[in-house]
Amino acid sequence: MEEELKCPVCGSLFREPIILPCSHNVCLPCARTIAVQTPDGEPHLPQPLLHSRGSGLPAGAAAAPPLDHDAAAGPACSGGGGSAAGGLGGGAGGGGDHADKLSLYSETDSGYGSYTPSLKSPNGVRVLPMVPAPPGSSAAAARGAACSSLSSSSSSSITCPQCHRSASLDHRGLRGFQRNRLLEAIVQRYQQGRGAAQGASAASAVAICQLCDRTPPEPAATLCEQCDVLYCAACQLKCHPSRGPFAKHRLVQPPPPSAPAEANSASPGAAQGAPSGGGGCKSPGGAGAGAAGGSAARKFPTCPEHEMENYSMYCVSCRTPVCYLCLEEGRHGKHEVKPLGAMWKQHKAQLSQALNGVSDKAKEAKEFLVQLKNILQQVQENGLDYEACLVAQCDALVDALTRQKAKLLTKVTKEREHKLKMVWDQINHCTLKLRQSTGLMEYCLEVIKENDPSGFLQISDALIKRVQVSQEQWVKGALEPKVSAEFDLTLDSEPLLQAIHQLDFIQMKCRVPPGPLLQLEKCCTHNNSVTLAWRMPPFTHSPVDGYILELDDGDGGQFREVYVGKETLCTIDGLHFNSTYNARVKAFNSSGVGPYSKTVVLQTSDVAWFTFDPNSGHRDIILSNDNQTATCSSYDDRVVLGTAAFSKGVHYWELHVDRYDNHPDPAFGVARASVVKDMMLGKDDKAWAMYVDNNRSWFMHCNSHTNRTEGGVCKGATVGVLLDLNKHTLTFFINGQQQGPTAFSHVDGVFMPALSLNRNVQVPLTLPGGSPSSCSSRGAGASEVHLDDVGYKEADCCPPGQRGTYQLPLGIPRGQSSVA
Repeated sequence: MEEELKCPVCGSLFREPIILPCSHNVCLPCARTIAVQTPDGEPHLPQPLLHSRGSGLPAGAAAAPPLDHDAAAGPACSGGGGSAAGGLGGGAGGGGDHADKLSLYSETDSGYGSYTPSLKSPNGVRVLPMVPAPPGSSAAAARGAACSSLSSSSSSSITCPQCHRSASLDHRGLRGFQRNRLLEAIVQRYQQGRGAAQGASAASAVAICQLCDRTPPEPAATLCEQCDVLYCAACQLKCHPSRGPFAKHRLVQPPPPSAPAEANSASPGAAQGAPSGGGGCKSPGGAGAGAAGGSAARKFPTCPEHEMENYSMYCVSCRTPVCYLCLEEGRHGKHEVKPLGAMWKQHKAQLSQALNGVSDKAKEAKEFLVQLKNILQQVQENGLDYEACLVAQCDALVDALTRQKAKLLTKVTKEREHKLKMVWDQINHCTLKLRQSTGLMEYCLEVIKENDPSGFLQISDALIKRVQVSQEQWVKGALEPKVSAEFDLTLDSEPLLQAIHQLDFIQMKCRVPPGPLLQLEKCCTHNNSVTLAWRMPPFTHSPVDGYILELDDGDGGQFREVYVGKETLCTIDGLHFNSTYNARVKAFNSSGVGPYSKTVVLQTSDVAWFTFDPNSGHRDIILSNDNQTATCSSYDDRVVLGTAAFSKGVHYWELHVDRYDNHPDPAFGVARASVVKDMMLGKDDKAWAMYVDNNRSWFMHCNSHTNRTEGGVCKGATVGVLLDLNKHTLTFFINGQQQGPTAFSHVDGVFMPALSLNRNVQVPLTLPGGSPSSCSSRGAGASEVHLDDVGYKEADCCPPGQRGTYQLPLGIPRGQSSVA
């Protein structure tokens, strides 16, 4: 609380505090030091109204009179702190109309400035410099000169040292500000309580032994002047014996503690007698002593404008207490007023209520501090744990490297021994052969030296064969080393070195997330699309960076990823019809991938219900009847697609010609999703179609016209399309009869129902009335799309059917795809 009781200018406890218009407080002597003057001739701003105070100023009072520090200005400037308080006692609490004559400005906007050299207080607030004393004059005369220089100016203002808002002073000067009697009383009580506490602490101070290991230490019995140590009786005998080198030390009684009176008597007396230093608040002692002396005789506050009248009412507009004469004779007569006691209780209740909120926040702050201190302790403990863990992990890496080093050395040793064995074997073998060859050579030479022809011929044949055999032993490669002296072992340590250099910390406490929970109430299927929703289990503390959704192929095959992202709701389009899919999801973060959720089983529709797709059609296409009827606003041909896509099965649908004037050529067929939409169907390589007039029809693909067939359409005709993806053919029908031969073969891929027309044709989708003549059987079947063609689309939190581009715009299903 002491910080709330200190003046922002001098930094000491408040002395005669006054309330500035911005609701901040400042000492009265300090207020004189921070007043700023505008010299004569300097244009000054008119004093605006204090709208926040709810009062007005007469039109003729635009410029304020010069600064008047009231009767106490002289004594205050002469350094009499006590007399300053006495001189302002009756008037400082007045000035209830100050709200009408003060303006709140930012210092940069108000035009005020310090036109005299300025000093800085300890808190950085501008203060008025002292006027130098003429030779031979006293300091009091110099201070009087300063006050007279202030009064000679044309206008003055004061800037709040806390919010830096400026307020101009009226003819009453600082008396126009109310004196904060409540703050003054609190400062007085605080000083008295602090003085009593200091006295009690001084009285309880007893000299204690400085070497005791007891708790609490024993009182000191002696003081050694040479050692300058206090000893109790036991410690003196133990640590400072009377014999030996300590015998000559002088032991005396310990000094008595300071008296309480000595601790507290100097400050008030000195403060009362000391000058205030030009009106500053160097010490609050004088104010505290004066307040303490007059607390018992403090009278109930009276109205500053009517000194004999006590406050009885509260002006709501001016937010100040007033007396009844202010209501009858003063400017508060037309203001809203309320009883003083009632407003006192009301404001006390508001303050108490606000304090309850602050108290709750303070309680939370205390709990938060306890939590932070616990975190400090945990950080210390966890730091030690992590250091031990790091040392253990590095030691394990070193041990593993040492073991691997031993294994590699063993391999090198085995390789060396193998090479040595091979070389020695080859040396021994070659030495033996060389010895045999040398002996044979020497024997043959001796035989050649003999002169007995018959004896030579008896052995020559056998000897020649032996020599030839011996020569054959030295075949090519026999005199080449079987092993190389070089070792073919190469140790690739670069990846390991790179891994060591990249070895760094990850979030060691961050665990992989748990398996998500599938929200079965939000999982659904629609046509050949499935929608899945999931969420993380409650009380999950591990962060989640994203999710991985996996789906099988609808036939019990392997799972494949169809979505990776942060959304928890996903719709997958273009699946197989009449198929059962298994889906699962898992979460991941920087630490890894978590476990899978439970598997959910989803069944797609057994029949492909579809309508015209307004999102894929040309902008000139007009759809009606819940997207089941199509027409066009242009004379040029425009293309519209269906909402279903097929890649497998047998599909048949019919379109009814509601309007036709025998001139245009509507085209019916199938197309890829990327077909050109602003020309007749079949003119590009993305569509396979039959275009027809009132007499004949043609098949068209890549702008190639084939198979002209007699027989056209008229109003009321029905056109059927048979897409057999099992046989990869496309056939057309008019009024139930096949139109021409099979239109296209080798049709493979993903196709969507397609139609091109202009404004003279209107075509709705209809339910098939029966099987076409070329289709022997037609029943409920499936249209399937391989997972290679599946794409995923992120979904928002809307329910299925209300997703905009994320959900196929399926209206009331009328168009039917049947499978044979």
